[in-house]
Order: sequence, then structure tokens, then C-alpha cells
Amino acid sequence: MTTAVEVRELRKTFGSTEVLHDVTFSVRQGEIFGILGPNGAGKTTTIECIVGAQRPTSGTVEVLTRTPHVDRGAIRQLVGYQLQSSVLPNALRVREVLEVFARLYPAPRDVARLMDETGLTPLARARVGTLSGGQRQRLSIALALVGSPRIVVLDELTTGLDPQARLAMWELVERVSGGGITVLLVSHALDEVERLCDRLTVVLEGRTIFTGTPHELHELAPTAPDGGRRSLQDAYLELIERRSDAAGTRRN
Repeated sequence: MTTAVEVRELRKTFGSTEVLHDVTFSVRQGEIFGILGPNGAGKTTTIECIVGAQRPTSGTVEVLTRTPHVDRGAIRQLVGYQLQSSVLPNALRVREVLEVFARLYPAPRDVARLMDETGLTPLARARVGTLSGGQRQRLSIALALVGSPRIVVLDELTTGLDPQARLAMWELVERVSGGGITVLLVSHALDEVERLCDRLTVVLEGRTIFTGTPHELHELAPTAPDGGRRSLQDAYLELIERRSDAAGTRRN
């Protein structure tokens, strides 16, 4: 399968602070790929390098064979990034927002059709300031898709949403992926990752500590004391704790 994103030995420093030490993973075209890790692990900096907002200190990042920080114009056309809705003017209407952003791209999606696909048609005339959390997330995904990208980055997709809104977001992401778009999903929600992701990587203290399928991560968890099956969250937390302890031992 063709590679959409290739990250190899990525390192990034800001002044004397080394944020990324060695991040390595690849993403196949058309898959939903999760990027996990505790707060401060380096997930956001990794994404910034992928979308061209940061230049790696060393290592390589390729997105559809392009170098993001060198060919930023092409990357903007190829990669859609989920905006936080708080950056949008509350007075603008939903359709107006999408039409404004569509004009920034040479071959945008049809706004009316995109609104249908993301469930925004009934909200076409609603002002951004009146939208619920789930509705704002739908709009943020639509904005990430309006430029007809081949890759879309979704960051903390369902944080703060109620169960019904979360399920609606998951179904929307599955439809997006089903249309052939590669999805990079940054998430802390292990049930979300287990439902959506074909594969995932875990980043800890600026290093990749696992890459594989959710099932392969699950298999790392020992059997529960009662003999039952441990959850994916158990496996993830066990991995983080074990690798954190090992890193602390090396430093000492």
C-alpha cells in the first residue's frame, strides 16, 4: 500500500529544549492512523512538522513524497487541518464560513454537497456563536475537508462532547475515510481509537514507543487478576508506565 506520511528519526529543539528526540512512523494512504501520548509527549509538535508549520531540527518528514516545510504551498492543498471553532467569528453563518474558506483553494469541494455530507445543511444560516459543541465539531471537520485534501488531521475530535455527539463524529470520520481520505487522529480517548483506527503510534517524551494495530497494543496488557481481558486503555497505560519507569531508571 502506498505511503501517505513518512516520519523518520524526527528531532525538534526549541532553543536548548529538545521536544522531539526520535519520532518514527509511517501512515498508509486511506487508513485512519492514531497518534497517542500523554500531554507534553510531542504530539502537537509532530503534527506541526507534518503540516509544515515547523522545520525539523533533524530527521525527515515526507507527505505524499513532499517535504512539508519546503513545499508548504502544496501541503496546504494536500492536507486539511481541523480548526478550533473558537477562532471563527461568532457572527458569521455556517454557509458563509465554508464559502469564504472554499475561495482559498483552487479546486474546493462543492459547499452544498459538503454540508449535506457533514450534516450541516439544516444549520446553513445559523451563526457560529449559536452552535453546540457537536455542531462546531462538524463545522471544523467540514473546514478541514473543503479544500479537497488527500489527508486530514483531526485533533481531539470529541473532547467535551456527549455520547450521542461522539458517536455522530465517529460515524462522520468513518465516512470520510471511506471516501479514500487518509485520516490522522490525535486523541486521548482509547475507546475512540479502538473504534476508528486501523493503526496507531504512541509517543512518550518525544520518542516513538509503539506502532501497530489497536489489537497489537491490546496484546501488550497482561491478563487481569480475575483472568478477564484487560481493556485497550489498560494496555496503553501499562505501556506508558513501563516505558516511563525505564526512562527514569536510565536517567538515574
